[in-house]
Amino acid sequence: MKNMGNMMKQAQKMQAKMMKLQGEMDQFTAEGTAGGGMVKAVANGKQQVLSVTINPEAVDPEDVEILQDMVTAAVNDALTKVGKIVNEKMSKVTGGMNIPGLM
Repeated sequence: MKNMGNMMKQAQKMQAKMMKLQGEMDQFTAEGTAGGGMVKAVANGKQQVLSVTINPEAVDPEDVEILQDMVTAAVNDALTKVGKIVNEKMSKVTGGMNIPGLM
């Protein structure tokens, strides 16, 4: 029974740390780039795109599709990077345990 009480206390501590991390997710960001830096996107830990910056040299009215592809690639790059940050931080909170459905 004593072990069960310790497990419950540890679970409550982990839950508190996870709640704190969820509250901080909008505070860390990652930048993704495409086209050699011609397009940049910034996303936060809540996987929200905060900004997209396009170098004017990347704008070719004759080839809008390339620009669209670069924007998509930059956003995906930023979201992938921020996802890795979230996973690293979550791993620290859970002690490396993979708990499905947490985030």
